[in-house]
Amino acid sequence: MIIEPANRLSHIQEYYFATKLRELRNRMSKGEDIINLGIGSPDMMPSDETIKTLIHTSVEPAHHGYQPYKGIPRLRMGFAQWYQNTYGVELNPETEILPLMGSKEGIMHISLAFLNPGDHVLVPDPGYPTYVSNTRMAGAEPVFYPLSEETNWAPDLDALEKLDLSRVKLMWVNYPHMPTGANGSPDLFEKLVDFGRRNQILICHDNPYSLVLNDHPVSILEVQGARDCVVELNSLSKSHNMAGWRVGMVAGRQDYIDTILRVKSNMDSGMFLPLQEAAATALENGYEWHRERNSEYQVRRRIVEKMLDALNCTFNKDQVGMFVWARIPESEESGEAFSDLLLDKCSVFLTPGFVFGGQGHRYIRASLCTPKERLQEALTRILEFQLEVVK
Repeated sequence: MIIEPANRLSHIQEYYFATKLRELRNRMSKGEDIINLGIGSPDMMPSDETIKTLIHTSVEPAHHGYQPYKGIPRLRMGFAQWYQNTYGVELNPETEILPLMGSKEGIMHISLAFLNPGDHVLVPDPGYPTYVSNTRMAGAEPVFYPLSEETNWAPDLDALEKLDLSRVKLMWVNYPHMPTGANGSPDLFEKLVDFGRRNQILICHDNPYSLVLNDHPVSILEVQGARDCVVELNSLSKSHNMAGWRVGMVAGRQDYIDTILRVKSNMDSGMFLPLQEAAATALENGYEWHRERNSEYQVRRRIVEKMLDALNCTFNKDQVGMFVWARIPESEESGEAFSDLLLDKCSVFLTPGFVFGGQGHRYIRASLCTPKERLQEALTRILEFQLEVVK
């Protein structure tokens, strides 16, 4: 007997990195020394105070029970203060903030909370693949809007205005943009808010990279009137070296937050209290802690740029975040073929851009989440490979 999977999975494949990482692990188990520059999983530690809080609170007998679906007051207050200090945005911790088990979870919650079968969702290309898969799992239909290097990966809102938007319910945006590293700006966010308000579209801004190699972090909630049509996701994964902790949040006006909470409260039973206490401590990290993290990423970035130069790739040095997005040489067939070539010849894995959509076909992406010694080794291998090609 075979039980057929749900129809909603018919257009959904296993996450690319899940399958690729299995391949890499298999090759490494056979002795191959692969340098994986594909995943944005921070390898540096959270702050010492964060770890101490986790340890201290974990030994309290009363801290192991169910917790409120909305998170503890200290964590919500911590997010509110963080937004005030970082973005100049005032949020009500009681009504406008909902802690999440990572912002990826929030993408699904938002999709289930607002989408009906047949609704349309504007999705960036290139963009985070989870926007597409969660849209489809909610029974809605993704409508891809192309981003290009010529416009610094900003949406062409004039072109979108010419489409039939009558069935569009949500629009996913993400600045600093993943995978391209293009930064957001007050001007772009003002235009997005105006677009959302006039067309009755909920603008869902995914904002986890704003503190990484970025001197000017911004939030779309800074825009006047944004709360009418905006929710914003944020996360401690990248900004505080806590990817595996699964701590994020969504911010917006009360009725939007309450709607998302109706989904969340039926999907989990609250976050482990010591995690919440430690996350609240992490949100108190001072400027110096963030500066030291970014200084290390800057050193790594310079090595990665040398590596991409050696490969005759081109890239924008003004991009921010923990990746470097680069266009492959015109002589190469595709980003996927180029990535496979480097993996086979150099045992160095770079993410092919097609993973993020058709607009990424001619690109590759390198993560900075690898110690500089290993990055230097990757550079050495690539230089040696290039010498062999010349010979």
